[in-house]
Amino acid sequence: MKNLFLLLLFITLLSCDDDSNNSTFLPNATVNFTVNLNLSEGNNLLIPGGHAVFSNRGIRGVVVYRRSADLFVAFDLACPHINLQDCSTMTVGALFMTCPCDNERFQIIDGAPENGNIQHAARFYNVTLNGNLLRITN
Repeated sequence: MKNLFLLLLFITLLSCDDDSNNSTFLPNATVNFTVNLNLSEGNNLLIPGGHAVFSNRGIRGVVVYRRSADLFVAFDLACPHINLQDCSTMTVGALFMTCPCDNERFQIIDGAPENGNIQHAARFYNVTLNGNLLRITN
């Protein structure tokens, strides 16, 4: 009986898949870069509510947003709900990232879609703060 339980537990664990951040439309991309807040690239990130776009990172660029004094978030600018197209690079505003293909919007504070019918949030990346350096990775 114990072996049967362990087998079922093992099968259950193998079948679990955390796809909360994975859009079936977006390819994988390696993201690993550093932003120095003391340099011009980090000027817009010095105060909460500021953001900076890094065009040649991720799939279609990465936006880093400062939510508070010590909390930063980063998202890929590829529209997460559609196949990659010429128009599928989101633009960044004060509160939303907008997909120009269909004008769907995603909140810049957490990547959540504004429209409840959209299945995927913007792809997020990990951000760690060490002194004046931000490291963005996946």
